[in-house]
Amino acid sequence: MMPTATVHPDAVLESLLAKGGRSQRQRNLKAVHGICHRQHQAGVRDFSTAGIGKLCEAAGVLKGRALYNAQSADYRTLIEAWAVYAGPAMPKATKVPASHEYLLRIEDPAIRSLMQSIIVERDKLKAQINTLKANTKVVIDRRPRGAQVVAAQGCATPLTGLTAESELTDSERQALRRAVAPQFLRDQGWRELEHGEIVNEKGRTVFDPGYATAIRKVLGS
Repeated sequence: MMPTATVHPDAVLESLLAKGGRSQRQRNLKAVHGICHRQHQAGVRDFSTAGIGKLCEAAGVLKGRALYNAQSADYRTLIEAWAVYAGPAMPKATKVPASHEYLLRIEDPAIRSLMQSIIVERDKLKAQINTLKANTKVVIDRRPRGAQVVAAQGCATPLTGLTAESELTDSERQALRRAVAPQFLRDQGWRELEHGEIVNEKGRTVFDPGYATAIRKVLGS
């Protein structure tokens, strides 16, 4: 008997018990049902065969690996009935690295996403620099991305200029501009101090000194 969303596990148990069989089988079915019932009452939604098997073994009902035997089909049917009744298991939350936890303080998803991409790029560059440090001799091209070398009239040294591809898009500029806008800071309960740091209403630092001034330099304002 396969469980459906409209069949309560109690009804599934009754139908399995009605098949008869040895008294040991009847007791084990009731014990497995009781374990699943307690899991459901505790708010647990993981009714995998492996998970319930461990609980059955810990309770001395039967060995966890026994649930995978052909003769244990009724036990698996009962466990599946509870799984359907409880609904799908909740997805595991993505763990945020401890060094990035302050991003969760940013309520605006667009600003949070932008800052996260900047931090990821920073971490990538730091890893690359650490790799370069392991070499005995390296030549580092410090020109900005998208830069091209052009010859200037009357200048012996070629100049480095930025191409249009290296500039920020309008949406990126707007997002950065909003990140340090006085109205946005007030809405968050934040304020900017003398050195560009951002603090909350309790005076605790949200972004370190140089945050606001750095964004304005990027924007050229």
